[in-house]
Amino acid sequence: MNIATAIQGFATLMWLVTLGLLGLAVFNAARGRRFGGGAALVVGAAVLAIALSVAGAGIVIIGNNEVGVVVSPYDPKGYRTTALTSGLRWIIPGESVQRYSIAKQNYTMSSTTGEGQIAGDDSIQVRTKDGQQVFVDASVIYGIDPLNVIYLHINWQNRYQDDLVRSQARGIIRDVASQYGIEEIVSTKRAEMEQSITDALQTVFETNGLQLSDFIVRNIRFSDEYAAAVEQKQIAEQLAQQAEFVVEQRRQEAEQARQVAQGQADAAVIAAKGDAEARLIQAGAEAESLKLISAALRDNPDLLTYQYVSKLSPNVQVIYLPSGQQYLIPLPTPNAPVVTTPVPTPTP
Repeated sequence: MNIATAIQGFATLMWLVTLGLLGLAVFNAARGRRFGGGAALVVGAAVLAIALSVAGAGIVIIGNNEVGVVVSPYDPKGYRTTALTSGLRWIIPGESVQRYSIAKQNYTMSSTTGEGQIAGDDSIQVRTKDGQQVFVDASVIYGIDPLNVIYLHINWQNRYQDDLVRSQARGIIRDVASQYGIEEIVSTKRAEMEQSITDALQTVFETNGLQLSDFIVRNIRFSDEYAAAVEQKQIAEQLAQQAEFVVEQRRQEAEQARQVAQGQADAAVIAAKGDAEARLIQAGAEAESLKLISAALRDNPDLLTYQYVSKLSPNVQVIYLPSGQQYLIPLPTPNAPVVTTPVPTPTP
């Protein structure tokens, strides 16, 4: 119970007391009895009741998140030029107070039932610069400017939410969004569009006694036709990317195969070069060996005969031959010239 209600309760009680005293005085007068001091009691009770009634009617309590505009028949303008702030305030009986909340308020326009102030689809239909149709869900967070609440009361009163916030927000969203293409709205320039809408709303609100706290684009929805076209485009792009991936994979596989073949070819060339060099080294060694043998035979002619005999049989110590008979196998003549075969020079 607040003070104003308590005072009004006491005022009502005093009016009942006054009426009771007045009735008692009349009853005594009708029976010819004296009611000593009755008139004074009645007058005192009536004066107190009137005072309490006036006080109760003039006391106003303004809440912490409220301001009050005093509507006054005693002022030529019809209202006081200064608003009442939070606390216990007093007005002249006959005046009234129009209260306004200065707490933050949220006005949402959405296509989802239950999210916005209006039931059903309340999204903003927008025609973009390239002629496409989109639907925007948005929220406007704002509050009443306590310093300009008088101006708001004069121009809008309690109609400011529907006639100012809603209409201005929807109109500005349409105007700003129409300056962008659909691809820009949903991707590259969405933040820029939101900032432009915020700036425009802030200007309008400030000139009408409101303060904009934030503007939020909740969702952007395409028309069914455009959504189907976008889906088909995305499918085509994904197929193209997949084809590019397959081509790149095949190219890498071919490159890998080429590198393997190149490595095998290089290895074969290296192996062939090594084999050729080995053969050259072997041929050179054989030629050098033949040169040494030729020189030994030239310097020692009997060496050939000795080798000849040694090769006949390693275990034969003495051979007896009949006189006058020739050898079955002719022995090399010691004085015969040694014929040497030229050793071919190795070809590198």
